[in-house]
Amino acid sequence: MTLAGDYELRRFRPSQWGEEGYGQTRDWIRAVGAGFYEKRRSEELVAKTAAAFVVDGRELTGAYQTGPVPAGALGPEVPVATFATFRKTLNAGYGALVPAHLVTAVTVRTSHRRRGLLRRLMTEDLARAKADGVPIAALTASEASIYRRFGFGVATAERRVTVATGPAFKLAVPTDGRVEAAEPEVLFDLAPSVFERAHRATPGSVDRQERYRHSAAGLWDRDGGGDDLALRAALHFDVDGTPDGYVTYAFRGWEHEPPTMEVRDLVAATPEAYLALWDFLGSLDLVRRVVWNEAPADDPLAWALEDARALRAEAAQDMLWLRILDVPAALEARRYGVDGSLVLDVVDGLGMAAGRYRLAVEGGTAKVSRADGELPDLVLDVAELASLYVGGVRATILREAGRVSEEHPGAALEAERIFAVERPAHCLTHF
Repeated sequence: MTLAGDYELRRFRPSQWGEEGYGQTRDWIRAVGAGFYEKRRSEELVAKTAAAFVVDGRELTGAYQTGPVPAGALGPEVPVATFATFRKTLNAGYGALVPAHLVTAVTVRTSHRRRGLLRRLMTEDLARAKADGVPIAALTASEASIYRRFGFGVATAERRVTVATGPAFKLAVPTDGRVEAAEPEVLFDLAPSVFERAHRATPGSVDRQERYRHSAAGLWDRDGGGDDLALRAALHFDVDGTPDGYVTYAFRGWEHEPPTMEVRDLVAATPEAYLALWDFLGSLDLVRRVVWNEAPADDPLAWALEDARALRAEAAQDMLWLRILDVPAALEARRYGVDGSLVLDVVDGLGMAAGRYRLAVEGGTAKVSRADGELPDLVLDVAELASLYVGGVRATILREAGRVSEEHPGAALEAERIFAVERPAHCLTHF
């Protein structure tokens, strides 16, 4: 497919090492790495990445130059823009797993920006996903200023926490079950099943891709894809002896003061497992500080500590971004904790989900119908509807920020009540 005469779009499935088409996959992976200023990947890491992409079922898209390329520049086989998608599920609350179209690896080479490449890649891809019947798209953003214009809104947040441990650490509540140290290798098979339980219990959660099990097992470090020899692990077992949580962590070295442990991944299927894993981390000998970069914005640990000041948290930052592709399908796919009715006037600059809709919830399920002749209760952009979708953002906050127009007094509070979920929304899956 040609694009503006100077580029050709190619969509393809990744190939593994030794298969026909692997060269195209290799060049695409290296273009992504360059776009995010990563170290140049070894042949072994490229092959490992390609194999994981195959397991994920990804579709890769590249924009390739069709004209002459100056001598010495990257060749025409290397895409100047990259884009990838794959399908997973999103927990939209009360255990409802909604099909989601995940967008990732979005790059445009500096010398080829402002030529409409990203807009063409994004709009065509979202239209294809909607035509496939997928109600919602999702991404995690390296730059927060890019994606709102395509209808994406922030749906969950995360924050970095620093927790003083040793004598300063004490939970005010008892924990149940038990936590035991484990070899990281056991998580290659165990991590997916533990995460699946946590995924079903956590609004805002997105199912994980293949790389996570390799990282949890210490088989894929953050720098070069080799073994992560610093990684340690612990498992939480419930009262019946079933593993329902794990944490992986690494010591930063004695040169750091105070001695610090870094959490790499913490997955808990129950609140009890979450607190017990933190109790374990807080009792590690010789360690005086634990840091975690992906902690929930609404963290029960802060309330469970005897001294809440043992936890210092940086300001929450956006994590999961969502984009409603089909309003009736998306709203009817999730469940609700209370009954109610609202008329939503949805604005969509891309025209994909625009319209006036009546949301009527009864018995935890929704019916959505067109409401073209009715007066709206709320007027909002499709990005704000996406922000409300998994209950991670409050409608009253959006009203006060001027992002939602309340046409009837109390409508934002009613929307907040209807879209509320059973526990704080959180996404532990970066993609």
